[in-house]
Amino acid sequence: MDYELTIEPHRGWMRIPWREILEYRDLLFLLVRRDFLSQYKQTVLGPLWFVIQPLITTIVFTVVFGKVAKIPTDGLPPMLFYLCGTMAWGYFSGCLGQTSSIFLSNVGIFGKVYFPRLIIPLSAILSRLIAFGVQLGTFLVFLLYFKFLTPAGATIHPGLSILLVPLLLLQSAALGMGVGLWISALTTRYRDFGFLSGFMTQLWMYATPVVYPLSVVPEQWRWAVSLNPMAVTVEAYRKAFFGVGTLDWPSVVAAVSITVLLLISGVAVFGRAERTFIDTV
Repeated sequence: MDYELTIEPHRGWMRIPWREILEYRDLLFLLVRRDFLSQYKQTVLGPLWFVIQPLITTIVFTVVFGKVAKIPTDGLPPMLFYLCGTMAWGYFSGCLGQTSSIFLSNVGIFGKVYFPRLIIPLSAILSRLIAFGVQLGTFLVFLLYFKFLTPAGATIHPGLSILLVPLLLLQSAALGMGVGLWISALTTRYRDFGFLSGFMTQLWMYATPVVYPLSVVPEQWRWAVSLNPMAVTVEAYRKAFFGVGTLDWPSVVAAVSITVLLLISGVAVFGRAERTFIDTV
């Protein structure tokens, strides 16, 4: 069948080409597969690195922050406490890291062929989701072990809130994508943001209760925690899987609101930058 495709520029700030993304779904799935397989291609252990990396990080956190610094873990086994935080943070930081370098990493593709540019960040989010699934399986094995085969099981009380984990994943993906799109758009003109991204992510992790529980934060500083959406998300993971955590509705509402604001503004800025980035990158 003969058909004609007309590509026209858009002038508005906020435009999400849902129809085009659906039409290019085959490309999306191809990019997801490419992103997932290329991370550890030509390695001996392959996808096992998705398990090995968080486990090594958890062991280091357990020794440094649990044994040496003696930071409390709300009565939970340190290994399980840090593994949960590492898993939750790893998905967000992975989404942020892959999304923040979209223009610089794909300038060769963008300059040769047309397709909805949002497919690239969406493929990064979905490929990280596969890695998260592998890490979640590993975490659940440790959770079941500590729950049923150790005395520490008396402190672990998973509840119905575990059903909200998909919403926590969605929130992490939206936040990582929103901040990543901002950085990607700014990097087209100011390369400094490319160097700032990794440094900012590292500082952000220490501002998030990954290696410490939210309960150790003084009461007068709890308002500042609500300004960090990932702090609420990580604590919500522990609340869901362990039944232990410090959460309140004002912090949850603030985290969701900030995430939505960053995602919407990130998509708008990304759409604005994609029109002219090929002339500046």
